[in-house]
Amino acid sequence: MSGTPPPLDHERPDSEGKHPETDRKRSDAERERSDGGPLESEQAHLAASRAALRAMRVNAESLETSSTTSWVNDQILRADLDKRIAALADLAETPLFFGRLDTVPDRSGESTRYYIGRRHVHDADGDPMVIDWRAPVSRPFYRASRQDPQSVALRRRFGYTGGELTAYEDERFAGDPGTDSPADADTPSAEGSSGETSALLRAEIERPRVGPMRDIVATIQPEQDEIVRAEVGETLCVQGAPGTGKTAVGLHRVAYLLYTHRERLARGGALILGPNDSFLRYIEQVLPALGEVRVRQSTVAELVAHVPVRGADTARAATVKGDARMAQLLRRAVRSGVRAPEEPLALVRGSRTWRVPVDELRGIVEELRADIDRWGDTRDMRYGAAREALPQRLAHAVLVRMERAGEAPDDRTQNAVARSAPVKAIVNFCWPAVDPAKLVLRLLSDADFLAEQSEGLLTPEEQRAVLWPKPARGVRSARWSAADAVLVDEATDLVSRLSSLGHVVLDEAQDLSPMEYRAVGRRCATGTATVLGDIAQGTTPWATRSWTDALTHLGKPGAEVTELTRGFRVPREVIAYASRLLPEIAPTLREATSVRESPGDFAVLRCPEGALTEAVHEAVRRALEREGSVGLIVSDARVPEWEGLLDGAGVPWLRPGEGTAPDVRLTLVPAGLAKGLEYDHVVLEEPAALVAAEPDERTGLRRLYVCLTRAVSGLLVVHAQPLPEALTAAS
Repeated sequence: MSGTPPPLDHERPDSEGKHPETDRKRSDAERERSDGGPLESEQAHLAASRAALRAMRVNAESLETSSTTSWVNDQILRADLDKRIAALADLAETPLFFGRLDTVPDRSGESTRYYIGRRHVHDADGDPMVIDWRAPVSRPFYRASRQDPQSVALRRRFGYTGGELTAYEDERFAGDPGTDSPADADTPSAEGSSGETSALLRAEIERPRVGPMRDIVATIQPEQDEIVRAEVGETLCVQGAPGTGKTAVGLHRVAYLLYTHRERLARGGALILGPNDSFLRYIEQVLPALGEVRVRQSTVAELVAHVPVRGADTARAATVKGDARMAQLLRRAVRSGVRAPEEPLALVRGSRTWRVPVDELRGIVEELRADIDRWGDTRDMRYGAAREALPQRLAHAVLVRMERAGEAPDDRTQNAVARSAPVKAIVNFCWPAVDPAKLVLRLLSDADFLAEQSEGLLTPEEQRAVLWPKPARGVRSARWSAADAVLVDEATDLVSRLSSLGHVVLDEAQDLSPMEYRAVGRRCATGTATVLGDIAQGTTPWATRSWTDALTHLGKPGAEVTELTRGFRVPREVIAYASRLLPEIAPTLREATSVRESPGDFAVLRCPEGALTEAVHEAVRRALEREGSVGLIVSDARVPEWEGLLDGAGVPWLRPGEGTAPDVRLTLVPAGLAKGLEYDHVVLEEPAALVAAEPDERTGLRRLYVCLTRAVSGLLVVHAQPLPEALTAAS
């Protein structure tokens, strides 16, 4: 095979982004009975589908990559094919398909059957055996209802034990001629009008977890599906309460966009941004499980890592540095060195001297200055591009004079003039080179320079807050903070425009500063974004107060904001308890609801002073008696002590994001890293200590809200100090 490897079948959209799917005719009830019953028939289809997937992988492995161009191209093609082979892996514990749709019979009485799964599988003749969940024909699986059946006669959900199909459940709509109903306890029946009544759906949602985040492709709800399948040209903002699945929705949206617009996003690329490395390790297996292995995942800190971060700011300094006014300050600083020429240009070529008067030179410089002054205009020119253009414009002025004198200069002549010493001297005087890191270093070290650039923007007190107490000697020795790195990123883009991606998913966005939003916005300036967050969970001093403001800083002011308030993971009792904090931390948000009821392991336990550690140990033992993962959440300051306590007690434990083992289900979680993580059971130590560790009470209560809502089955709150008043006021 030469050139680019042929696309996989699920990667072949037509001109409208749709994927051709060959109809599969529905077998009748008699055939199912002859095969031993519906369950046996479905198990046989699963076995045949797995065999077909193995054949697809074998076929991909047999392909050879050879290019007539270069060894480098061969390696690129080989890497691309390896990724495609990896996408065809059959994960034994992951159901190959999770649902089935039977359409309303047509005039001839025939109905079409589709098996819905994580990826496309076809047989030797090319006929589909499993339809990718992202294909247009799969949409009714998530959207059909009694009120709007969408030509669906029957929706069947499958239950699995490990990788084995062990149950099914039918939901009938108008027009269904009827099929055999399940007849035993292994094949429960649900005749409701939506997935809320499905026992298998509830079982999948509530299935205990150990290890990284799973995909939710089998349990996507209609309101989530609308977000997932939104048009590629739309930027969306999702305000989601805990447990509403906003992170999973964002990841599945990327998978959907890559399926329907693969070529478009392949050119620009897609990026997932999370709050920290622990969070990224937690979600890193979701997209590969959906067959997408080419999406980069990063933190905002990694995105702007132009300088090494070795220092830390005070809350006040970080807040000022993160303010949007710093963008205007930096713009002033970048162009502060631009000066009008003071002497004419005199260029000697051969026996003649060509002169360009000062007034004309000043006009050229002013034109370029106007080009970089178009703030926010898509036509604005970056400082570095203007510096590169200046010598050519000066050379053009000289060539005009040569032509008037009867000479015939060409492009080589203009380039030679642009590189001449007199022209370079004027460029260096009028438009000096700017190093972004050195510029920010000067701003943070030189009080006079900072005052000059921040006049009318920052108060004297704010200037003192951002100045380094001890000026650094150079870029390498400077103790840059995370907020400083964002400033360097802004300056870098002002000098040379950063490249834009096709789509960016920004999770836990509520904690970003305006300047961080700008940094992310630069990465999707010509693309789109999915912004995910919860204002109630903002725990930084500069946390988002309004999505309208945040989207403006991102450069997407017209983006639609959708609110998800129906939870599927956090139990009803837990979310109701945590929601007592909402009047204090986010009074404008609606209280979340949950479709889940706790199995009963929810308690707030008061213990005597001096008995806290023993009580927490007992709560951990109680949680570990149940199935699933356990998170012990403590204040950051208590983590080292608890590491020793757990080791001393012989209790195996993990850090957030670490791999898991069957016999290690406990994770010790610092409160500062809890955001975005989920555990089946959570033991939360001393809420008052979590609140007191933050710079102010409101931020502390938001941190507590985050920690309370990490539980997806059981929550044990253990405390010796009085609980925060906001928690007890409603009790």
